Amino acid sequence: MILQGKRVALPSAPVVHQQFEANAQAAPDAVAVSWAGRQVTYAELDVRANRFAHFLAARGHGRGAKVGVCLDYSIDMLVAILGTLKAGAAYVPFDPAYPAARLQLLLGQVPGLALIVASPATAGMVESAAVDVIDLEQLSGHLAGLPSTAPGVPVTGDDICYAVFTSGSTGTPKLTAVRHEGWFNLMNWLKLEYGLHSRSNNLVVSAFGFDLSQRALMTPLFCGATQYLMASRNFDAMMAYRILTEHDIRVVHCASSTLYLLVDWETARGGDALTRLDYVLFGGEPLKTERLAQWARREGNTCTLLHQYGVAECTDVATSYDLAGYWRGDHDIAPVGRPAYNTGIHVLDERLRGVGAGEYGEICISGAGVGAGYLGAAGPENAKFTTIEVDGAPLRLYRTGDRGRVTEAGELVVAGRMDAQVKVRGMRIDPADIERALGRLAGVREAAVAVTYTDAGEAELTAFVVPASGDLAEDEVRTGLLRTLPRNMVPARFVNIPRIPLSPHGKVDRAALVDALKNRGL
Repeated sequence: MILQGKRVALPSAPVVHQQFEANAQAAPDAVAVSWAGRQVTYAELDVRANRFAHFLAARGHGRGAKVGVCLDYSIDMLVAILGTLKAGAAYVPFDPAYPAARLQLLLGQVPGLALIVASPATAGMVESAAVDVIDLEQLSGHLAGLPSTAPGVPVTGDDICYAVFTSGSTGTPKLTAVRHEGWFNLMNWLKLEYGLHSRSNNLVVSAFGFDLSQRALMTPLFCGATQYLMASRNFDAMMAYRILTEHDIRVVHCASSTLYLLVDWETARGGDALTRLDYVLFGGEPLKTERLAQWARREGNTCTLLHQYGVAECTDVATSYDLAGYWRGDHDIAPVGRPAYNTGIHVLDERLRGVGAGEYGEICISGAGVGAGYLGAAGPENAKFTTIEVDGAPLRLYRTGDRGRVTEAGELVVAGRMDAQVKVRGMRIDPADIERALGRLAGVREAAVAVTYTDAGEAELTAFVVPASGDLAEDEVRTGLLRTLPRNMVPARFVNIPRIPLSPHGKVDRAALVDALKNRGL
């Protein structure tokens, strides 16, 4: 089964920072970035980025180089990113929100790392790196003497623009590289398909190391809009909602769990900042529609919720679905929609042959967004980037490892990971199926299911449940599940918890749930 996105011609050099430069020429006095009470115009940001690009070029860090960025959200972060792109290099986020031990692990995973841009607040986190660590503020005097014009480095669509770390199913960090063509294609699709423009101001609410954050950072600058940044290393729902309330922000990109927190904040306070947005583009984990249904149906809610699917290896987003169609329809799992421009979705069997409509298979992605592969990896990892034959011609694609199907309406549905199923008492089970059933029970606000082990070392399922009000009785929840699930899919234990912990990327942190269970001696 193949879903093909609309084919749209791209420029001969589909390079994102050149679109930013065009916006800077067209509207030099427009506000590009707003952060901590400070603003910079497009012209000012362009000049600062040009000077940093000349700094990199003078040190020989041009095409093919990797520049680490370990900064909190700030104007300097965008100077570093744009300057790196203008020099022809690729940037690599080192998220200061990560634990120190993880940052140390990541520092050794970047082949050809040239230097790292840091600040006084973050330099100590990367001081063990075997490359120079520089501070843009300390270099400001030197940078001021460099040319304010673009360095004019020729950059092509095949060049790498950024590389992000992804753990995948192994838990071992892998550095996946994104090409300029894929990134340009993604933002061009968002701009044209959803009418984003110079008033489509954006607020970044996700962690810097998250693949989603890369397009969240650059899309408003691609469209000539204003990028709002929070002066906070970690997600702060109160601060985010205050900024949404006080400024004319029209777009937010986030993980599903982050959206739930924002919706809860608005609902508890009777606000309307979210409902007045043009778009929330979200995804990254199985959708719990029950967390959004009441808010989405609020009278006067004009916000379009775009439920999206993609992977870091293929420029983050491959498909999109307007959830308005879900509330009107009869779906068990909310679809993730149809492909982006110049993108193909293939649902294949284990021999990489297409399955029929409605049949489940592995989701594979082809087209402009397919990345350059894992940097520094070989063998089985990069084998996920493969080539098949379609209509007699070779086609490069990426095997996501996700399980899905295409509906009769031509919409993609993601049903979990091919490798997410766990074997409990001899039966293979997907925890996401149980989480969806729990979410439909009265009194359950949200839930997560994880595999835990008995003292004898046997695997069992534990459900972590956030009650809507007051603790839920285990027998009551179990009885409710038995009405819709076979007995082997009903968890052995149910634990009431006040909230679901999130990782720095805004996704459910299952490891933290299991650790908390151990700490409680359960």
